[in-house]
Amino acid sequence: MELMAQGLYPQVKAHLILGKEHGLTKEEVVEIVTQLAFYWDGQKHGVYSLWLKRYIKMESKHGGAFGQGLPNDAYAKYFIGNSYLNQLTSKDDYIQFANVTFEPSCRNNWHIHHTKYPVGQILICVDGEGWYQEEGKEARRLKTGDIVEIPSNVKHWHGATKDGWFSHIAFSLPDESATTEWCEEVSAIEYNKM
Repeated sequence: MELMAQGLYPQVKAHLILGKEHGLTKEEVVEIVTQLAFYWDGQKHGVYSLWLKRYIKMESKHGGAFGQGLPNDAYAKYFIGNSYLNQLTSKDDYIQFANVTFEPSCRNNWHIHHTKYPVGQILICVDGEGWYQEEGKEARRLKTGDIVEIPSNVKHWHGATKDGWFSHIAFSLPDESATTEWCEEVSAIEYNKM
């Protein structure tokens, strides 16, 4: 009812149909849309219309419901293997949402999100299986539906499993002073221990 009052019913209905086709339950889609509407005023910032366009235009073999996107050339030097980026929101939007897709064995370098918030980045896993590891801790296997809250100022990496593609939506809270510190590669020895 809250969503209908906000004039979001057509978008929710489209999300339900498309999400169901890609393995999300009705409850999962409603929860995602409700949270976005409540916290980030998605209609005002264009999140819904952009996501609907991505659903329709970016169908691909990988990337889940949000699409694989284009080669992630701007950040290629920070990845081992090929990654792809599908920007889900406009670069002018208050919060940036991007679907990042990793080919098998692809991973990003160790890195640190420096921000004023306790959480530096949030990942929502949308397709395949992957890995997330914080420095000094065991790696965590990720699957579709998992959410990772990456603490600020904590060295970590994430990427695909050896034999499968992996996609996650990445976003962080707006912070003009935020930076990402890119560190060394995740070595083949480290990675092959998974």
